[in-house]
Amino acid sequence: MRKLSLFIAMSLDGYIAKPNDDLSFLKLVEKEGEDYGYVEFTSRIDTIIIGRRTYDYVVKEIGASHYDNGQRDIYVITRTERPQVGRTIFYTGDLTELVDRLKSESGKHIYCDGGAEVINELLKNDLVDELIISVIPVLLGSGTRLFKDGRPEQTLEFVKAKTFETGLMQLQYKRKK
Repeated sequence: MRKLSLFIAMSLDGYIAKPNDDLSFLKLVEKEGEDYGYVEFTSRIDTIIIGRRTYDYVVKEIGASHYDNGQRDIYVITRTERPQVGRTIFYTGDLTELVDRLKSESGKHIYCDGGAEVINELLKNDLVDELIISVIPVLLGSGTRLFKDGRPEQTLEFVKAKTFETGLMQLQYKRKK
């Protein structure tokens, strides 16, 4: 069975975006040659699940090839039907059914890259197996919270913590079954 991993950055006060979906605070920890384990992590995945707003932001800022490198399937969770582009599928169906199907198929692991609505739906349905959260040393005060109220309590098992000279701390947990 494939596992679904969350690999995401948040501010120390728990925000994954400033108001208006602004991710500029991530630049605070940009450092030449440092990817915070992203390349190693993505070598273990062949499927990405991402919310449409996060997808649109990344495509605008970095380009579609950041996700669709021709070697993995990308499911953009959206309410608006759009035609498939390369291996990018704009998915309007039930998220739980999609994840259950993907987990039962053979392949590498599944990566959820946000946004908050998608993450919280996955957590609400106990579908996240691993959380890798990079904490950026900034207090934003407002924006989009990573964890929303209204989901069931879940016990996690600590895997590791790693610190970086930029002040970023990366925490890794797995779901306790």
